[in-house]
Amino acid sequence: MPRGRLRVYLGAAPGVGKTFAMLGEGRRRLERGRDVVVGLVETHGRPRTAELIGGMEIVPRRTLVHRGTSFTELDVAAVIARAPRIALIDELAHTNVPGSKNAKRWQDIEEILDAGIDVVSTVNIQHLESLNDVVEQITGVAQRETVPDEVVRRADQVELVDMSPDALRRRMAHGNVYAPEKVDAALSNYFRMGNLTALRELALLWVVGKVDDQLDRYRAEHGIAGTWEARERVVVALTGGPEGETLVRRAARIADRTKGADLLAVHVTRADGLAGADPAGLARQRTLVEDVGATYHQVVGDDIPRALLDFARGVNATQLVLGASRRGRFAQLLSRGVGVTATAMSGSIDVHMITHAHAQKGRRPTRSGAALTRTRRLAGWAVAVAGVPILTAVLVPFRDALTLPSEILFFLLMVVGVALIGGMWPAVTAAVGGSFLLNYYFTPPLRTLTISNPENLFALVVFVLVAAAVSAIVDVAARRTREAARAGADAEVLSTLAGHVLRGEAALPSLLARLRETFALASVTLLERLGAPGPDDQCDPESWRIVATAGAAPCTCPGAADTDVVIDEYLVLAVRGRLLEASDRRVLEAFAAEAAVALRQDRLRQEAEQARPLAEADKMRTALLAAVSHDLRTPLASAKAAVDSLRSTDVQWSEEDRGELLATADESLVKLDRLVANLLDMSRLQAGVLGLMPEPTALEEIVPRAVDDLGQLSERIDGHISVDLPDILADPALLERILVNLMSNAVRYSPAGEKVLITGSRHGDHVEIHIVDRGPGIPPEAHDRVFMPFQRLGDRDNHTGVGLGLALSRGLAEAMGGTLVPEETPGGGLTMILTLPISSRAHAASATVESA
Repeated sequence: MPRGRLRVYLGAAPGVGKTFAMLGEGRRRLERGRDVVVGLVETHGRPRTAELIGGMEIVPRRTLVHRGTSFTELDVAAVIARAPRIALIDELAHTNVPGSKNAKRWQDIEEILDAGIDVVSTVNIQHLESLNDVVEQITGVAQRETVPDEVVRRADQVELVDMSPDALRRRMAHGNVYAPEKVDAALSNYFRMGNLTALRELALLWVVGKVDDQLDRYRAEHGIAGTWEARERVVVALTGGPEGETLVRRAARIADRTKGADLLAVHVTRADGLAGADPAGLARQRTLVEDVGATYHQVVGDDIPRALLDFARGVNATQLVLGASRRGRFAQLLSRGVGVTATAMSGSIDVHMITHAHAQKGRRPTRSGAALTRTRRLAGWAVAVAGVPILTAVLVPFRDALTLPSEILFFLLMVVGVALIGGMWPAVTAAVGGSFLLNYYFTPPLRTLTISNPENLFALVVFVLVAAAVSAIVDVAARRTREAARAGADAEVLSTLAGHVLRGEAALPSLLARLRETFALASVTLLERLGAPGPDDQCDPESWRIVATAGAAPCTCPGAADTDVVIDEYLVLAVRGRLLEASDRRVLEAFAAEAAVALRQDRLRQEAEQARPLAEADKMRTALLAAVSHDLRTPLASAKAAVDSLRSTDVQWSEEDRGELLATADESLVKLDRLVANLLDMSRLQAGVLGLMPEPTALEEIVPRAVDDLGQLSERIDGHISVDLPDILADPALLERILVNLMSNAVRYSPAGEKVLITGSRHGDHVEIHIVDRGPGIPPEAHDRVFMPFQRLGDRDNHTGVGLGLALSRGLAEAMGGTLVPEETPGGGLTMILTLPISSRAHAASATVESA
């Protein structure tokens, strides 16, 4: 089944008439006999929109209930089952109610399109994903509902529904968009004149891009190579030479004459990689290209004029900007040059030849890209100058025994040796010098430059040509070896970087230090822009912040760097120490991209660390709300039932019954009070705002009070606290709370008839309090888990508390500088060991006694 076609009505803002246009299209197709249904249309209370729906078939919506509220959504299954030819579905970016099959309405529409049904839909420019942040910056309103740009770009038709800002505001004022009570607020906020103008421009530019894509696709499908001047596109050719900046600025002025014209800069590099461009100059020109809002491109081609024109035609350029030739007059006589050749071949593309200060002054030799080191080149020249005469002196005594071909082979061997040592030019020099020496000393007539035998002349010429060819081949081989070595080094660096990423070594200082070592730089700095981009902030240290650096003397702004790589609008990697060649930028850009990733990871990690306490607190509050639903209600219900019974006049209660009811109410309220106190203290403890007032405290005074707080459970406590124990440093009220929680928990799990033992002893500068029970105990692997909030490990029922006692007790103990750990009781059961520090006063008194 063929896929359905999608048509989208795009608007700059709500109220421009997208839904009205969609319904109008639906009615037109309906009148032409097409099967059209309304899948889902939101009228927003607009009467004229509702009138257009009248008489059209509407597919019933699907009802969903979310958090007790009913919502209606598009019924995808019903639309597919109805199988109309065309379905009208409003609001492409709408987010479906939780519980729907798809999260977004555009996903619903994809299913309908896959079923072979055409869809007409609507969307506002602010809902496109790529423009979401731009719209928020303009309007100050964050758009939570977005649709991927690709969904709209894939639409078979996108039609702009346009309306001037004045007209839209008049519609608003007349109540044709929003309800009257919302009009004033809308006009003074989102629907301000500037906002609407900016949104309208965004919509127009987005549609222009869509039209460009359609035009390029049409030209490609129909094999149209010629330029269609539908839009001005200016291409400027850069060589890396000194005239480049003049050409870029001149091309920018040409592009500025036409509103909306595109400017593209292109550099043609030779296919063999031996381009003569100055890497530093090309890097500076690329920066200038980006500064004037143009885009930089690099293409490969040996025929530079043809490569330039192929690129220009490929981007549908209308104008090509070239610099006047820097070659001298004699060189221009030998070759027409790039400018003349490109002009002759340009066809419908206008070519601008821009004069400049360096025109016809001859090309300055670019920095040598010699394949060999300076030492080897000097050695080659030395061998060429000294070796050829020495060889001549050696061969002269054997002149009668050797033939000219043999002598030529000896000289050829010398030339090859010079080429291997010093490269092409020393070898060519040796070949030319050797030819003169062969002619003078070995070719009859001797000791003259005259050659009597034409065959000897031919042999000498062949000797020079072969020597030059061998020299060139050796030089090219050396260059290829150097390039292979460089490529291997680059590959090794990138491999190291990849391993750095895979191992998770994303720390910025480590990454920047590795980059500095790789290129032997003085410093490497990652800079972050502090505010909005400005025209003159590249050299302003106040506009930048150093995020991370390695080495000495970090760069404070991109302008102070020898080489910089722009990562994005706000991040720049700046290096200082030496000027890197353009071939190094590929590796440098890889490091820069990884540095940006490392920075984002660090910041996400910091945000996660900052959010972890909030998440833990939120988790605790969530668990608290889930737990207290029963545990707060139970004592309240018991107390209320007892009080209601006592207040009832229908039943005459005996004194015994009355006393029992009062005891029930009292016990329930005590439980409630303890539960609420635990909840509040746990919340304060988690938030770090629990007030502590530690002071020297006598344990023999606190334990009896804690036992008394247990009420009837105190009968099951057997306490052995020596009066000789030193005072401990603790908050008396909180220590009492800890002991009550621990003893009540021990009693709850102890078998009937078994008492809970509480003892105290001194160990160094701490006092240990042991609460010992004979209950079922806790497995060793669960010792830590039992202290988590809302844990009731091994409870016989699920209604004995919210599980905060042990968690709160450990938290309070640690807050006072102590510890709380469980141990197995010998013979069965659990022992809770509470350790608290001895007060400094008691410690000093003990030291005095010992010294005496």
